[in-house]
Amino acid sequence: MPIGPRHTASSLARHRIGLVSTYPPKLCGLATFAAALEDELRADGHQVDVVRIDDGDDLPAVGRPVVAELVNGVAATVRRAGAVLSQCDVVLVQHEYGIYGGDDGDEVLALLESIQAPTIVILHTVPEVPTANQRTVLIAVCRAADRVVVMSGAARDRLIGSYHVDASSVVTIPHGAAASAPLPLPAEAADGGRTHLLTWGLLGPGKGIEHAIDALSLLGDLPQRPRYTVAGVTHPKVFQNRGDEYRLSLIQRSWANGVAGLVTFDDTYRNVAELTRFVGTASAVVLPYDSREQVTSGVLVDAIAAGRPVIATAFPHAIELLSSGAGIVVPHADPVALADAIRLVATDPEVLEAMGAEARRLAPSLRWSSVAERYLQLTAELLHASESVAI
Repeated sequence: MPIGPRHTASSLARHRIGLVSTYPPKLCGLATFAAALEDELRADGHQVDVVRIDDGDDLPAVGRPVVAELVNGVAATVRRAGAVLSQCDVVLVQHEYGIYGGDDGDEVLALLESIQAPTIVILHTVPEVPTANQRTVLIAVCRAADRVVVMSGAARDRLIGSYHVDASSVVTIPHGAAASAPLPLPAEAADGGRTHLLTWGLLGPGKGIEHAIDALSLLGDLPQRPRYTVAGVTHPKVFQNRGDEYRLSLIQRSWANGVAGLVTFDDTYRNVAELTRFVGTASAVVLPYDSREQVTSGVLVDAIAAGRPVIATAFPHAIELLSSGAGIVVPHADPVALADAIRLVATDPEVLEAMGAEARRLAPSLRWSSVAERYLQLTAELLHASESVAI
């Protein structure tokens, strides 16, 4: 579906939009998503009322005001949040099992019931093999919402096919990307020089970075083995339970495999603009995730939006987004296949440039400005439907 200019018919009317989510300074993908979407909606002239989810794992928000806090396990905050959000024209509710209180986050149901305004639930996870209660909660969430947003075709197919959610209520809107415009490949990559590989994001078991390190050790025959940067700190929840165990194990693995001189571990904090420039230094992005059912990856979207070729394991979102040629999909936990893919991008500049060109073609529809416009179009549709019913 083509995206129009920033100020289209759907964005000319100014709306009061509620947004329920984890929120900065919390470090998590949903908090980053919420802040980026809020910024775009405000830039378009809309009022955004944020209700911050407080799961007890971080300090109160500083610097970015919120209209209310939803404290897990405290029913009074659900009522307060519901009353505030009911004053909005429409409410965006981010959903992930782990951010709400109750069994599998079922406290979100009381919140949805309390909101007397159209609701759009944004699903970040649609489990392929849910527990019985996870299935029950997700189906109830979808039934309570006026519209359900998923971020990939794989998520839509799974939600409709396995959870039997009404297809007419499900809308696919991609995850937004931090990059404002795709970037050209670094000169050394375009000229066949040393390849720079990059993985970034919060670290923890399941990221599969150990497989990428193992793959580098299999490329000793190359005249110039790629450099590999692992950027990010340990996920706060992982650090709370296990400290820096995973990150330290990766450092030890790089030494044991004889590639420590090729692997850089970078824990520098970068804002959005700095991160965009940093991604621009990479020849390709490597996402060696262990998950076989990930239907949404913000890092994958950011990489494509920056015009970067991607080497990823075969999780659903990667299979879908890379299918037109913006990258290479490899089997999970397979360093040999990963090494073969890295070898290809490191030794064939034409292949690398072709993948980068496809990523740049896809990039415009993934920018946050385009994604926010889709949410505004959906808001306009819901409000029009509500007015028609009232008449």
